[in-house]
Amino acid sequence: MRQGTRTRRAAALLTAAVAAALAAGGCAAAPTAEVDGRSPKPERSAAATADDAAPASGPVLAVKVDNVPAARPQTGLEAADVVYAEPVEAGLSRLMAVYATELPESVGPVRSARESDLELLGQFDRPTLAFSGAQSKLLPLIDKAPLHAEPPGEDSEAYVRDEEQQAPHNLYLWPSRLLPEPAGPAALTTGFSYGRAPAGGRAEPSRTVRYPSASFTFTWSESRDRWLVAMDGAPARTADGGQLAPATVVVQHVKVRESDFRDFRGSNSPYVESVGSGWAEVLRDGRSWDARWKRGATGDGTTFTTADGSPLHFATGQVWVVFAGHS
Repeated sequence: MRQGTRTRRAAALLTAAVAAALAAGGCAAAPTAEVDGRSPKPERSAAATADDAAPASGPVLAVKVDNVPAARPQTGLEAADVVYAEPVEAGLSRLMAVYATELPESVGPVRSARESDLELLGQFDRPTLAFSGAQSKLLPLIDKAPLHAEPPGEDSEAYVRDEEQQAPHNLYLWPSRLLPEPAGPAALTTGFSYGRAPAGGRAEPSRTVRYPSASFTFTWSESRDRWLVAMDGAPARTADGGQLAPATVVVQHVKVRESDFRDFRGSNSPYVESVGSGWAEVLRDGRSWDARWKRGATGDGTTFTTADGSPLHFATGQVWVVFAGHS
C-alpha cells in the first residue's frame, strides 16, 4: 500500500543519511550572510521565548513541495515552521515549506520554483532554497537573488528518487545534506508575532479556500487544539498516517497577476504579490479574526494587525499561509 511504501522509504532515507554522515565525519558550515542592502528585519514578538533571542546559526531552509494528488501524502511537512500555499498553473496549488527549528529526515516530493518565490523569500537572510528546477528564463533571476539555490545536480547528494513512485512526483530531499543543523527560531524573520489571542473574533469551525482546480479546508479540532488540514476534499496525511494540523491558519488576500513566464504547455504562471498591504483572515483557537496585513518591502516580514492597529498574535506552533486572490 502507498502508506507502507512511504514508511519504508522514510526508514531507508534515515538509515542512508546516518550512514553518510558517519562516513563524512561532519558537514560543511553554513554560508556567511552578505550585506545586500535589504531592509532591516522585523523584531520578534515579545511573546517569544528567551531562547529566541539567540542569533540565528544559519539560514532557513525553504523547500518547494509538490501538491497534486499523485504527490500525496507528502513527507516532512509536519516539521515545517511555516507552510505557504500558492496558486500555480492550471488552477492548481503548490507548497513552500520553511524550516528553522527542526530539520526532518526527508522532504518531498520536491518540485520547481516560481518567480514570486523570490519576492516571498526576500524576508529571510540568505535562505537556502531547495527546488527541482525552474523555467530556463527564470534561472538567471534565481542566480541573482539573495539566496542559496540548491537544485539537484550531478554532484548533489542531497536528493534521491523514489523508484516506487512515478516521476516527476518522486524526488525527495535530505535536509541534513544541505544544512548541518536547524538555524533556530531567530531566523524566522517573517514579521509574525505570537502570544495571547485578541478579544473578539468569531467562531469558525471550518474554513475552505478554493483555487480553480484545488482547495484547502481547515477544520478546528478541540481535542488536538489544532486545525486539521484537508486538500481537495481529502484529509492531508503525513507519511506515517497522521493528519497535518497547524496551530494558526492565515488566509492572506493578495493580488495575483500573470507573470512573465509560462510552463511547457503554454499556461501562464501566476505571480503572487506578497509585498504591499491588504486584508486577511487569521484562524486560531477555533475562531477567526479579520486582519490587515502589511509588507513594506521585499526585505521586510509581514505584519498582521487588528482593526485598532494592535498586533494580531498567532498561536504557538506551525503556521499555514494560504494566498488567495482579492474577493
